[in-house]
Amino acid sequence: MKMSREQKYRLIEEAGEEELILLKQQVEQSPWRQKYHIQPHTGLLNDPNGFAYYQGEYHLFYQWFPLGTDHGMKYWYHLKSADLSDWQDCGIGIAPGDPQDSHGAYSGSGLEYEGQLYLMYTGNTRDTNWIRHPYQCMAVMNRDGQITKWDQPVISAVPAGYTDHFRDPKVWRSGEQFYCVIGAQRENETGSIVVYRSSDLAQWEWAGELNTSLPEFGYMWECPDYFEMDGQGVLLFCPQGLQPEGEKYRNIYQSGYVVGDKMNLETMELQHGEFHELDCGFDFYAPQTTAGPNGKRIIIGWMGLPDIEYPTDQQGWAHCLTLPRELHLHQGKLIQKPVLGLTHRRASKASVSGRLTGRQQYPGFAGEAYELICTYAAEEGHNNVIKGEHDSLAKVTSETTERPTVDSRQADVFGVELRTGKNEKTVLSYDAQAQKLTLDRSAAGQPFAESYGTTRSCILEQPLSRLHIFVDVSSIEIFVNEGEAVFTSRIFPDPDSQGIVFFAEDGAVHLQAEKWDYLR
Repeated sequence: MKMSREQKYRLIEEAGEEELILLKQQVEQSPWRQKYHIQPHTGLLNDPNGFAYYQGEYHLFYQWFPLGTDHGMKYWYHLKSADLSDWQDCGIGIAPGDPQDSHGAYSGSGLEYEGQLYLMYTGNTRDTNWIRHPYQCMAVMNRDGQITKWDQPVISAVPAGYTDHFRDPKVWRSGEQFYCVIGAQRENETGSIVVYRSSDLAQWEWAGELNTSLPEFGYMWECPDYFEMDGQGVLLFCPQGLQPEGEKYRNIYQSGYVVGDKMNLETMELQHGEFHELDCGFDFYAPQTTAGPNGKRIIIGWMGLPDIEYPTDQQGWAHCLTLPRELHLHQGKLIQKPVLGLTHRRASKASVSGRLTGRQQYPGFAGEAYELICTYAAEEGHNNVIKGEHDSLAKVTSETTERPTVDSRQADVFGVELRTGKNEKTVLSYDAQAQKLTLDRSAAGQPFAESYGTTRSCILEQPLSRLHIFVDVSSIEIFVNEGEAVFTSRIFPDPDSQGIVFFAEDGAVHLQAEKWDYLR
């Protein structure tokens, strides 16, 4: 049952103690709570916000509606980490309720300046006729972690020619000037990005609409992010309203980027190449980046999508954030790799190596929260068998598993089935002839969003050689060929579905697999 406006736009202080206790108990009973991903204590999480490296730590906020899963009054919730793996809970970062954010502290970004962390965000307001009036606001965090909101907006009006869909400022510094990009919708209902500049972060002036080669590309561009890498300009944004094109644009809304020359800050022009989706999976949106102390660019996204009902919605909570990823540029495309800090979570290890044919399960390869690396190579001989780390021969662990057979052909199709159980499996399969990798969640557990399809695929530029997979209780993140492609998806299997099955069809492939259980 959907909430009324009054219920949705309550502050957490307006909820009774009994309501909060019951909601927390409901969430704790959910079988799909994650073990190592960032998730809300209660209620709904969405966009990552204010991601910045400050005072020797990464600070990260996220959009949070604590009182349910039907989008309502949004707070910023605050976390920090030294290694991007172990996150410390810092509580509410920005609470709404003032005139400039009376109906929510919406998305924004963070920037360190003169020893303080400046947090620029969209204040959501509604008038008595329920008409939206967005403001761009500022809050400042000092060295002690205290956050103070400024009383007045820094951008108080939507510029002429644009609708009230005007939000998500991402701020950066260039020389002695500060700039921000803001997601916008033109009055003709096409998406765009506008740019403002400032000399002090307090007084902002209109710099113009960002000129791109995508004048009509969806009806709204959300969550823009601009940065420069290897002498090039990179613009991230989330266009809404794109129509599917084959395997492209199959989610309800898309998230992607363009790469080109550095933004011309005088003419507001960005010369760029084609638009690429950031993720090939089902559930990735609203990403935000920051630069670490070594200059490396880190990205985190919302592992979810707007306007989709997820199985946990009826359990008092919804959504999580992706794992942090390190970005690199290669031949005009972004490469994503899991950050090294995640290795701190590795616990017990299992490994196998050798020739794979048919369907195989191996000792130690099962679970609901783990990291798995699969390395594949073409056949070089026919006499090697799969060997385990502690066994002379890795034994079959399922009655339905076939024993290895001698087959000199390279497998036409191979891959891995994850979270397998009674009538459940999440399948990652590679068609070697077409160089096509497919994620199939049609039997992954509790179904949802099936009107948008149950498979996602991409054509790889190089033959599949490596899968780096992170499985949590209700999610999967797959890094392909050292980050050439990434698949991010929520899955909702039965708790007992914990099997891992490796397979090779119509031939054989050499497999080396390593698995680490992950600690909470």
